[in-house]
Amino acid sequence: MLSYHLQSALGDLKDLINITQDDIEDIKLAKNNPQFDRLSLKEEKLKSFESKKAMIDHEISNLMSSNPEMDLPQLLNEEQHNYLDQLKIELSNLREVNKKYARLVLSVSNLYNTFLERLVPTEMQGYNKVASKDPSILEVRV
Repeated sequence: MLSYHLQSALGDLKDLINITQDDIEDIKLAKNNPQFDRLSLKEEKLKSFESKKAMIDHEISNLMSSNPEMDLPQLLNEEQHNYLDQLKIELSNLREVNKKYARLVLSVSNLYNTFLERLVPTEMQGYNKVASKDPSILEVRV
């Protein structure tokens, strides 16, 4: 059962990596809608992975409590060790892909905020930014 959960969690991680890579490609092409459309799928895969991780933890806990005299590496077979190694690699890959995506999202966010600041000037009122009360926010020149 542990092998099944490990394999299934590995599949979820690979799916999350692929979805995030699709998001990276779409943000480069300024395609926002496909990214928003994938949000629910991404959340579903994340919940699925978290659920499978909890089942893996439960299975490992059962193995350790039923064999207290043995260490964990001795309790797992070679296939399970391979799945755990692959999970570590894929988690690292997901981390790197998420970092790349986050940098792109931050850059795009800063770009849009800069555009907005130039179009609609703001003033600081205490710690809050509010739109300028100047009646001529936009000036039209012919």
